[in-house]
Amino acid sequence: MCSTFARAGQLSKVFQKDAEAEMEMRTDIQEMKMELSTVSMMDEFARYARLERKINKTTDKLKSHVKSRTAYQAKVKWGVNIVYHVLQAVLMVTLIWKFYASPVTVLPSKWIVPLERLVAFPSGVAGGVGITCWLVVCNKVVALLLQAVG
Repeated sequence: MCSTFARAGQLSKVFQKDAEAEMEMRTDIQEMKMELSTVSMMDEFARYARLERKINKTTDKLKSHVKSRTAYQAKVKWGVNIVYHVLQAVLMVTLIWKFYASPVTVLPSKWIVPLERLVAFPSGVAGGVGITCWLVVCNKVVALLLQAVG
Protein backbone atom coordinates (compact mmCIF):
# COMPACT_ATOMS: atom_id res chain seq x y z
CA MET A 1 0.00 0.00 0.00
CA CYS A 2 2.82 2.36 0.87
CA SER A 3 4.50 1.71 -2.48
CA THR A 4 1.25 2.74 -4.21
CA PHE A 5 1.37 6.12 -2.50
CA ALA A 6 5.06 6.46 -3.34
CA ARG A 7 4.32 5.75 -7.01
CA ALA A 8 1.46 8.25 -7.01
CA GLY A 9 3.82 10.84 -5.57
CA GLN A 10 6.41 10.06 -8.23
CA LEU A 11 3.80 10.35 -10.98
CA SER A 12 2.65 13.73 -9.70
CA LYS A 13 6.26 14.93 -9.59
CA VAL A 14 6.78 13.78 -13.19
CA PHE A 15 3.58 15.52 -14.35
CA GLN A 16 4.52 18.67 -12.38
CA LYS A 17 8.00 18.69 -13.90
CA ASP A 18 6.53 18.19 -17.39
CA ALA A 19 4.07 21.04 -16.86
CA GLU A 20 6.84 23.34 -15.65
CA ALA A 21 9.03 22.46 -18.65
CA GLU A 22 6.14 23.09 -21.04
CA MET A 23 5.34 26.43 -19.41
CA GLU A 24 9.01 27.41 -19.65
CA MET A 25 9.09 26.52 -23.36
CA ARG A 26 5.87 28.46 -23.99
CA THR A 27 7.31 31.48 -22.18
CA ASP A 28 10.54 31.24 -24.21
CA ILE A 29 8.57 31.09 -27.45
CA GLN A 30 6.52 34.15 -26.48
CA GLU A 31 9.67 36.08 -25.56
CA MET A 32 11.38 35.12 -28.82
CA LYS A 33 8.28 36.16 -30.80
CA MET A 34 8.29 39.52 -29.00
CA GLU A 35 11.96 39.94 -29.87
CA LEU A 36 11.28 38.86 -33.45
CA SER A 37 8.62 41.54 -33.78
CA THR A 38 11.22 44.20 -32.87
CA VAL A 39 13.79 42.98 -35.43
CA SER A 40 13.59 44.39 -38.93
CA MET A 41 13.61 41.63 -41.54
CA MET A 42 15.15 43.86 -44.18
CA ASP A 43 17.93 45.37 -42.08
CA GLU A 44 18.90 42.35 -39.93
CA PHE A 45 17.97 39.36 -42.07
CA ALA A 46 20.54 36.95 -40.56
CA ARG A 47 19.44 37.69 -37.00
CA TYR A 48 15.77 37.50 -38.03
CA ALA A 49 16.28 34.11 -39.73
CA ARG A 50 18.26 32.70 -36.73
CA LEU A 51 15.55 33.82 -34.34
CA GLU A 52 12.81 32.39 -36.55
CA ARG A 53 14.63 29.01 -36.78
CA LYS A 54 15.06 29.02 -33.00
CA ILE A 55 11.34 29.68 -32.53
CA ASN A 56 10.47 26.85 -34.94
CA LYS A 57 12.87 24.47 -33.20
CA THR A 58 11.46 25.28 -29.74
CA THR A 59 7.90 24.98 -31.04
CA ASP A 60 8.65 21.54 -32.52
CA LYS A 61 10.27 20.47 -29.26
CA LEU A 62 7.20 21.66 -27.33
CA LYS A 63 4.87 19.78 -29.68
CA SER A 64 6.81 16.53 -29.31
CA HIS A 65 6.93 16.99 -25.53
CA VAL A 66 3.16 17.52 -25.36
CA LYS A 67 2.56 14.55 -27.66
CA SER A 68 4.69 12.21 -25.52
CA ARG A 69 3.03 13.43 -22.30
CA THR A 70 -0.41 12.91 -23.82
CA ALA A 71 0.53 9.39 -24.95
CA TYR A 72 1.80 8.57 -21.45
CA GLN A 73 -1.39 9.88 -19.86
CA ALA A 74 -3.46 7.79 -22.29
CA LYS A 75 -1.48 4.66 -21.31
CA VAL A 76 -2.00 5.37 -17.61
CA LYS A 77 -5.72 5.96 -18.14
CA TRP A 78 -6.00 2.75 -20.15
CA GLY A 79 -4.23 0.80 -17.38
CA VAL A 80 -6.46 2.25 -14.68
CA ASN A 81 -9.56 1.38 -16.73
CA ILE A 82 -8.39 -2.22 -17.18
CA VAL A 83 -7.68 -2.61 -13.46
CA TYR A 84 -11.08 -1.09 -12.61
CA HIS A 85 -12.97 -3.45 -14.92
CA VAL A 86 -11.05 -6.51 -13.71
CA LEU A 87 -11.76 -5.61 -10.08
CA GLN A 88 -15.42 -5.02 -10.91
CA ALA A 89 -15.68 -8.40 -12.65
CA VAL A 90 -14.00 -10.16 -9.72
CA LEU A 91 -16.40 -8.47 -7.30
CA MET A 92 -19.44 -9.47 -9.39
CA VAL A 93 -18.33 -13.10 -9.67
CA THR A 94 -17.57 -13.22 -5.95
CA LEU A 95 -20.98 -11.81 -5.03
CA ILE A 96 -22.77 -14.21 -7.36
CA TRP A 97 -20.76 -17.13 -5.99
CA LYS A 98 -21.35 -16.20 -2.35
CA PHE A 99 -25.08 -15.38 -2.63
CA TYR A 100 -25.96 -17.97 -5.28
CA ALA A 101 -28.74 -19.73 -3.36
CA SER A 102 -30.36 -16.89 -1.43
CA PRO A 103 -32.50 -14.10 -2.92
CA VAL A 104 -31.57 -10.48 -2.31
CA THR A 105 -35.19 -9.67 -1.59
CA VAL A 106 -38.57 -11.30 -2.02
CA LEU A 107 -41.36 -9.49 -3.85
CA PRO A 108 -44.98 -10.51 -4.30
CA SER A 109 -45.14 -12.99 -7.18
CA LYS A 110 -47.78 -10.91 -8.98
CA TRP A 111 -45.32 -8.05 -9.54
CA ILE A 112 -42.96 -10.07 -11.71
CA VAL A 113 -45.27 -12.73 -13.19
CA PRO A 114 -43.92 -13.10 -16.74
CA LEU A 115 -40.26 -12.83 -15.68
CA GLU A 116 -40.45 -14.58 -12.31
CA ARG A 117 -37.97 -17.39 -13.14
CA LEU A 118 -35.53 -15.01 -14.83
CA VAL A 119 -35.59 -12.51 -11.96
CA ALA A 120 -35.22 -15.28 -9.37
CA PHE A 121 -32.17 -16.80 -11.12
CA PRO A 122 -30.01 -18.36 -9.65
CA SER A 123 -31.81 -18.66 -6.28
CA GLY A 124 -34.96 -20.26 -7.70
CA VAL A 125 -37.13 -18.83 -4.88
CA ALA A 126 -40.61 -17.88 -6.11
CA GLY A 127 -40.96 -14.10 -6.05
CA GLY A 128 -37.31 -13.70 -5.11
CA VAL A 129 -34.83 -11.41 -6.79
CA GLY A 130 -31.59 -13.26 -7.43
CA ILE A 131 -28.16 -11.66 -7.06
CA THR A 132 -27.55 -11.76 -10.84
CA CYS A 133 -30.66 -9.76 -11.66
CA TRP A 134 -29.96 -7.41 -8.76
CA LEU A 135 -26.42 -6.69 -10.02
CA VAL A 136 -27.61 -6.12 -13.60
CA VAL A 137 -30.29 -3.68 -12.46
CA CYS A 138 -27.90 -1.87 -10.09
CA ASN A 139 -25.25 -1.52 -12.83
CA LYS A 140 -27.82 -0.13 -15.27
CA VAL A 141 -29.16 2.38 -12.72
CA VAL A 142 -25.65 3.56 -11.85
CA ALA A 143 -24.76 3.88 -15.55
CA LEU A 144 -27.89 5.93 -16.21
CA LEU A 145 -27.18 8.19 -13.21
CA LEU A 146 -23.59 8.73 -14.32
CA GLN A 147 -24.76 9.49 -17.84
CA ALA A 148 -27.27 12.04 -16.50
CA VAL A 149 -24.64 13.69 -14.28
CA GLY A 150 -21.83 13.59 -16.84
